[in-house]
Amino acid sequence: MTTPEAGTDTIAAISTPPGRGGIGIVRLSGPQAVPIALELVRARQPLEHQRARLAVIFDDDGVSRIDEAVVTLYAAPNSYTAEDVVEIAAHGSPVVLQWLLRRALERGARLAAPGEFTQRAFLSGRLDLTQAEAVRDLIEAQTIVQARLAASQMGGALSRRVAPAKQSLIALVALLEAGIDFAEDDVDVAPHEEIARRINGIRPELEALEASFARGRILHDGLTLAIVGRPNAGKSSLFNRLVERDRAIVTATPGTTRDLVSERISLGGIPIELVDTAGLRAEAIEEAEQLGIRRSHEAMADAALVLIVLDATQPINDEERRLLESVVARPAVVAINKCDLATAETEAGQADEPMLAGRMVLATSALTGEGITELREKILSLATGGAAAEPGMLTNLRQHQAVTTALAALADAAKANRDNVPHEMLLLDLYRALWALDSLTGQTTTDDILNHIFAFFCIGK
Repeated sequence: MTTPEAGTDTIAAISTPPGRGGIGIVRLSGPQAVPIALELVRARQPLEHQRARLAVIFDDDGVSRIDEAVVTLYAAPNSYTAEDVVEIAAHGSPVVLQWLLRRALERGARLAAPGEFTQRAFLSGRLDLTQAEAVRDLIEAQTIVQARLAASQMGGALSRRVAPAKQSLIALVALLEAGIDFAEDDVDVAPHEEIARRINGIRPELEALEASFARGRILHDGLTLAIVGRPNAGKSSLFNRLVERDRAIVTATPGTTRDLVSERISLGGIPIELVDTAGLRAEAIEEAEQLGIRRSHEAMADAALVLIVLDATQPINDEERRLLESVVARPAVVAINKCDLATAETEAGQADEPMLAGRMVLATSALTGEGITELREKILSLATGGAAAEPGMLTNLRQHQAVTTALAALADAAKANRDNVPHEMLLLDLYRALWALDSLTGQTTTDDILNHIFAFFCIGK
């Protein structure tokens, strides 16, 4: 059993979440993983690649039994890290797991840094950088859609999407390099029209990829929706309907909500943080209500989406008109709540309200549930901007910056080509685009970027 890199030390960590559980796993990776593991447990059969073996954990005296375990070897190079990896699965007592880890460290292993197992997988070529980032995303997934997206990225969906543009770029670089190197041998240098055609052929693929960031970022990070409106319009009741439980206190007394109440839900697989706010009114007297209103305005300013709740039983007042005007340029939906109690007079007044013209408006009843399904659909439509899910989306800022840098470099190359700049100079822009795409998957990523990415992993992964 050999490791891909001579001299690599052996790392160890508890790879299951803290606390008690049915099973807990201690993982080792490196040249001494097998010898150290065999000092920690006594296997009933010799270890073989991908074969689980029953084992017994003895105390230091070699006689007293502490626990039973299942030991699995993943031999180099066919393991997650491309090194020898041994996983010891014992009953999930924190005491036993910590004891195993401590004994492993005493026998020459060192404690793994956050994400170091995955970092070794990347450095050994088992994963590219987008796949390594997807490992973390899968662990942190809060919805099944996020998990599917991360699993797709782990399977190389983003890398495959980048590959055609990258190959076309490499072909163009090779053509220009050949024209420069063999100019004395009467090899024709590519004409400007051919260079322009090739650059224009690469850009649409990267532009489509760049556009995927709008939805990919939302699927990855989620967003916040602030529910605002006058006191007693039914904001908290709508909040509870969307959360599908009585999370916020609801009474008939206006101004019950004094502080922000938040809860995370999933709409179409997108994590959305709902924030119920204090009712907005100009005549607030109590200091607590004034502070609540101030926080409501702050929450509305910070939120990506706004849900304005109007009362179907009351005419729209000046405070609500100012509120509607303040979100003219923002993604917002208006819910006219208590529609089951509306009168013909109030309905007519709201229908003629100029501030509602052209807005996303629907009638709801938090009491009966009328319009709630439609409200969820409106919020989801507003969140995604109508963008559809697609394989190989950009999901974080680092990936987006790599693609935008490549596009900017291609734009510079196209301009240089139009201006008849020598090909030696044009190649600098093309190489800049190529390096940006390389950094997306990791071929030219600096150590600083790598350390930043893997620092946010959990220990043991």
